[in-house]
Amino acid sequence: MTRPIRPRRSELATPASNDWMFAKSAASDADLVFLDLEDACAPAEREAARGKAAKALRELDWGRTVRAIRCNGVGTRWAYGDVIEVVTGARSALEVIIVPKVRRARDVWWVDTLLTQVEETLGLPPKGIGLEVLIEETEGLENVGEIVRASDRLEAVIFGAGDFSASQGAKVDGNFDPLVDFPGDIWSYARSRVVVAARSAGIDAIDAPFPNFKDPDAYRTACDRAAAMGYVGKWAIHPSQIALANTAFAPTPEDITRARRLVAAYRKAEAAGRGAAALDGMLVDAAHLRHAATVTRTAELLGLTEETT
Repeated sequence: MTRPIRPRRSELATPASNDWMFAKSAASDADLVFLDLEDACAPAEREAARGKAAKALRELDWGRTVRAIRCNGVGTRWAYGDVIEVVTGARSALEVIIVPKVRRARDVWWVDTLLTQVEETLGLPPKGIGLEVLIEETEGLENVGEIVRASDRLEAVIFGAGDFSASQGAKVDGNFDPLVDFPGDIWSYARSRVVVAARSAGIDAIDAPFPNFKDPDAYRTACDRAAAMGYVGKWAIHPSQIALANTAFAPTPEDITRARRLVAAYRKAEAAGRGAAALDGMLVDAAHLRHAATVTRTAELLGLTEETT
């Protein structure tokens, strides 16, 4: 199965119980919006929220935005109902299900198998709904290499710093930053394992939410650092974070121009029988060509050109 290639610079969280927020989320410029049936919903509201989510997915104009839900974890009593009721109500209007607190590959297999049964029952296209998984437990990080290969529906893996910090017993503040002076990124190891696992499996890596939405500069810095590691996007818990993420995880016109020039210089050298070239005082070889290809693919996916501002 060929996985869909989707933009994921910004993934906006919206409580599935708060239907007055749906229209604004649908009209936002987020690459993906997920209606959250898990942590953003009070337990007493979770079952009723399924119908609200399905109706919104089916009836609102979402434009280019990918439509998703976050179901409850497979160890809860809500998980199977989330999948069955929302898929039954939304049908092809639901594109992605985000599975939280994944600990082992079998958790992904469970959702994949249930989805397959629902799709067959409803006559929906097989494997038409993709999956994203959250690594937010220490057990999940230990097993991330198996998790990312557990289903051909899997399109992305997300690092969830909030629950992960609790699972690890870390001493952090409300933004999941350390309470003491700490050299570097306290989550560098976890972020590295997640992005390496994702890339090795050919799927996307999405960075953690940033609760302090009133500090846009710090959010932008977090986006830039995640992008530098190879993440393709970040969660947004407030609409004000969307534009920041969309910019941070997209190549600039200058990036696109340099990628084009780099490829041209390399191809010219290659035609002359050389395996490397010089560009702007720097050696350019096959490794640089791979970086240029990544920039070009991302630009094409996002519909960007050298003239885009």
